[in-house]
Amino acid sequence: MRLAACIEYEGSGFSGWQSQVGQSVRFVQTEVERAIARVADHPIKVVCAGRTDTGVHATNQIIHFDTHAHRKERSWVLGSNVNLPDDIAVRWVTEVSDEFHARFSALSRSYRYIIDNRWVRPAILRDRVTWERQELSIDLMQQACMYLKGRHDFTSYRSLACQAKNPVRDIQMLDIHRQGEFVTIDIRANAFLHHMVRNIAGVLITIGRGERSPEWAREVLEAKDRAVGGITAPAAGLYLVDVAYPEEYKLTAQSVLPSYA
Repeated sequence: MRLAACIEYEGSGFSGWQSQVGQSVRFVQTEVERAIARVADHPIKVVCAGRTDTGVHATNQIIHFDTHAHRKERSWVLGSNVNLPDDIAVRWVTEVSDEFHARFSALSRSYRYIIDNRWVRPAILRDRVTWERQELSIDLMQQACMYLKGRHDFTSYRSLACQAKNPVRDIQMLDIHRQGEFVTIDIRANAFLHHMVRNIAGVLITIGRGERSPEWAREVLEAKDRAVGGITAPAAGLYLVDVAYPEEYKLTAQSVLPSYA
């Protein structure tokens, strides 16, 4: 049978989601597969909705795996968590149809990027937020967002190492909010390119500083050239917070939005 599960993790101690053979560093996928295999009593291969990079966190990463082991859903959750390190946890497990695919069945993915906008660097949240000492203009950043919403070629906003064959993506939502010293960027799209969210955040931060006009976001987009795209924002403030699926799979959205305000 096929099972879907929701995983959350604090990504600062991992070199991303995807396991890589022969590497001595930690990967989220490796830890998750090892823990679930202990419960199933056979090797497990998991597929995720979105492969996060080094240092990126998740509150709602969706996976699926196939097994011939029969366990109660509660037993899958508790048994897996006993065998996981403290920076990863399984939130829920449920049976799904064989047609379900954590990656290809997804309708959209949502990320939150958190910026601690103060002149003193953070200590406790140093791995969980991005620090920006210069005051950011939310108005300028919001104006820039308007140029990025919708279906576009995001070549300028992906990494040079991105292997996606098609650079066209549809940004369905892109909002900026401030609460006290914290600025959040919330973004939802049908899918994302490699480093796409962090590159968008880098452009918006530059505009928020007043170093570029809001129209620069459109100019970067239209250039279709990563070289004109500016900095890639750090990974520390980035969270995968939601994955949406067709109603037929009965996976009710249970997004968790991190907030430190």
